[in-house]
Amino acid sequence: MTTNNSTGPTAPAAPTGPAPTAPALTGPAAAPAPHLAGNFAPVTEELTAHELPVTGAVPPELTGWYLRNGPNPRDADSAHWFFGDGMVHGVRLEGGKAVSYRNRWVRTSTFTDGARIRDEQGNRDLTAGVANTHVVRHAGRTLALVESSFPYELDCWPGHELETVGPHDFAGRLTTAMTAHPKTCPTTGELHFFGYAAETPPYLTYHRADADGTLVVSRPVDVPGPTMMHDFHLTAGHVVFMDLPVVYNRRVPGMPFVWDPEYGARLGVLRRDDPYGTVRWFSIDPCYVFHSMNAYEDAQGRIVLYVSRYPDFEPASVPTLWRWTVDLVAGKVAEEQIDDQPGEFPRVDDRLAGLDARFGHLTCAESPDSGPVPGALIRYDLHTGTSVRHDFGPGRTPGEAAFAPADDRPGGPGWLITYVYDAAKDTSDLVILDAEDISAGPVAAVHLPRRVPYGFHGNWIPDPVG
Repeated sequence: MTTNNSTGPTAPAAPTGPAPTAPALTGPAAAPAPHLAGNFAPVTEELTAHELPVTGAVPPELTGWYLRNGPNPRDADSAHWFFGDGMVHGVRLEGGKAVSYRNRWVRTSTFTDGARIRDEQGNRDLTAGVANTHVVRHAGRTLALVESSFPYELDCWPGHELETVGPHDFAGRLTTAMTAHPKTCPTTGELHFFGYAAETPPYLTYHRADADGTLVVSRPVDVPGPTMMHDFHLTAGHVVFMDLPVVYNRRVPGMPFVWDPEYGARLGVLRRDDPYGTVRWFSIDPCYVFHSMNAYEDAQGRIVLYVSRYPDFEPASVPTLWRWTVDLVAGKVAEEQIDDQPGEFPRVDDRLAGLDARFGHLTCAESPDSGPVPGALIRYDLHTGTSVRHDFGPGRTPGEAAFAPADDRPGGPGWLITYVYDAAKDTSDLVILDAEDISAGPVAAVHLPRRVPYGFHGNWIPDPVG
């Protein structure tokens, strides 16, 4: 294995300003905040490594990048886990080999110029953000996302991998922030997303870009207040918004959102063939959802939604898999808990997004508030209600797992790919599991040159065909 730090004429420019420093201690043995300790702690260098060692065999069908985003504050300090500067960690697979690993900060204007929320005219500067939550590809662009600002485009072509190109505002058409959880329709290639605002209405705006990446729909959606809307749902015929009782409050230090069950909880249903039409609202029990697994319309025309649901927004709250069924004729929602095993970061084969995907999976991992959690992946058969669990062993913790297909059959065979941290060794591996037999051992474990801190979301991004 060969390694080098990110220096030299082809590397991204180094951060300006003073060198990173550790958080100040407040006493003789003051411990760092939980989101800055253990494997939540940031790494301080950008690194490139080639010819990575592998246990097992990398499937030769996999040619492309596994990319995952997450918070990594450049000064090794942040007020909350959600606030750290974005860093993308990528492993290149090609021809049955693990060709390289690299990590790069996303060089947003906040990273290069400091925390500038407003421009010289006092308007909200939507280029100012940390781009630390997700990384997706649409219409040939690889985008690093955070819900408070514009996405940032990354260069993923040979010789310039993971360098920051700059903010992407859809040729000036995007005038709001963009969710970190856009949905690509597998049938039309359209990208559906939204932006929410915390201070002034409209608090919610729905957007749609066509398959070529042109923004073609932007419409406000009337909601009563500034809620933290992290994710939403897409089906073949509808988009569904989650207006839930976690409400912005600028007076709250750190994370400026509070649990307010009196706000109420509801689902807003909009027909895709009438994007400027009426949004129908359906009340549900108060709860919070960071992430949806999938949604589709059943044979009776009902909308079926799978979510990782929290009963509230308290630090000790535990998410579990739930199903909501929206009956558009009866005007009501049936709510049902599917499993009592805690799990987050729900995913399906993205080629079935908005369709009746039979299989989905959750990740069992610790958060800054949870303490140690046995690391596992759970694969659900959503048709039969059964599940299979893969436990990674003591001290081994996975992140979110992305599905990488083995062929061109949606819902067919493939692999689950994730970073796994080993606490005993203080190192990380890229682990590849057979999605159809996750209880078996890993197909391959790519041994990385150093640990990958816990982060948020990512994707398998295959090379373009042809």
